[in-house]
Amino acid sequence: MPRRFPRVPDTREDVRGRYAAGMPLPDSTVRLLERMPKAELHLHLDGSLRIDTAIEIARSRGVDAPLTWHGMSGVLVGPPRSADQAALLGAFDLPIALMQDAEALERITAELVEDKAADNVRYVEIRWDPLLHVGGGLPLAEGIEAVVAGAERAARATGTAVRLTCTAIRSHEPEANARLAETAARFRDRGLSGWDYAGQEARYPDPRVARRAFDAARAGGLHITLHAGEWGGAPQVRRALEMDPERIAHGPGTADDAALMAELRTRGICLDLCPTSNAQAMIVPSVAAHPLARLHRAGVPVTLSTDDLTVSDLTLSEEYRNVVERTGLTLPELWAIDRFALDVAFAEEATLAPLRAQFAAWGAGIHELTAE
Repeated sequence: MPRRFPRVPDTREDVRGRYAAGMPLPDSTVRLLERMPKAELHLHLDGSLRIDTAIEIARSRGVDAPLTWHGMSGVLVGPPRSADQAALLGAFDLPIALMQDAEALERITAELVEDKAADNVRYVEIRWDPLLHVGGGLPLAEGIEAVVAGAERAARATGTAVRLTCTAIRSHEPEANARLAETAARFRDRGLSGWDYAGQEARYPDPRVARRAFDAARAGGLHITLHAGEWGGAPQVRRALEMDPERIAHGPGTADDAALMAELRTRGICLDLCPTSNAQAMIVPSVAAHPLARLHRAGVPVTLSTDDLTVSDLTLSEEYRNVVERTGLTLPELWAIDRFALDVAFAEEATLAPLRAQFAAWGAGIHELTAE
C-alpha cells in the first residue's frame, strides 16, 4: 500500500533515550521496532482489507468498485486528513459492501491475522459489527461463525493469539444490538471475548440507549469497551464511564480534564489510543499533538494501536515509529505501553502469561528499552 505519511529529516538520540520530536529514527531503531513483539487491542476488520483481495471479491461478486490496484487503493485508504469522524467513516462503505458472505468474511479475517503476524504482532484483538454484513441475506450467526473460523485458522497457522470483539453501531436500533450481544456471547468459548459500541458519536452521543445490549453482553461473559471522545472530547469519555467499561477506544480528549484522568487511574480504565487515525479524523490536529505521551506520563492506563491497517495505511511498527518520532515518547515508555497491553487484554490468563514471558525474554538486555 502507498505510504501516506511523509518522513522528515534525520536526528540523533539524546542521553535519556529520547529523540527530537519531528525527526526520523536511525535505521537501527526502526529495525528494532519492527522486530519488537507487539500486542494490538484496537483494530477494525472492515478497515483492514488487502487491496488485492478487495479487487478479487469485487470482481467475483459483481460489486461496482475499482478493479485496478491504484483505483481500489484510492477508495479503501482514507485521506491523511478528513473533515471529521463522519467523513472518515465513509472509507468503510465499500469494504462493508464486499463483506456480505461467509467466504469473504473468513478470508479477510484470516488474511488480517497473517498480516499482523508478519509485523510481529503476537496478540491481536479484531473488532467488527456483524450486523453490517447481513445485507445480502447472510444469517447473523453464520457471519459471526465465518469471522471466528478465519481467526482460528490463521491463529493456528501463524502462532499469533487472536481474540474478537463484537461491535454494535450507535445508529442501529437498541433491540437489534441487544440481540447481537446475545448471539455474540454464544461464541465466547471460541475467542469472541469483547463487546464494543461505535459509530457516529456526534449524531448518537448517548451510549445509555444501548444499556440493554451492554447488559446482555456482560451477562454473556463478554468484556466491555466502547468508542468515546471521537467527538465531544472529555465530556463524551466521562459519559462513556456510565457503561462501566474496562477499556475505552480513543478518548484523547481525556488529557484536557485532570479529574477525568484521575478517575481513569483510580478505576483502572484503559484508553486504547490510535494517534494516526485520530489525526486522520481531525480528533487531534496532528500525530505530534496527540496526548499519548502526556497521558502515559500522568499514569493514565493507555495502549497503542493502528485502528485500521488499510484505512490508515499503517502497520503497527510504523505507528510505533510515528509516536517516537513525533510525540517524544521514549523507547522505554513505548516498550512499557506495549507490554501493558497484555495486562488489559480481553483474554484468559493461560494465554496472556506465556506471552508476557515471551515479551520479557525478548526485551531482556536490550539497552534502548530499559535506559531512561
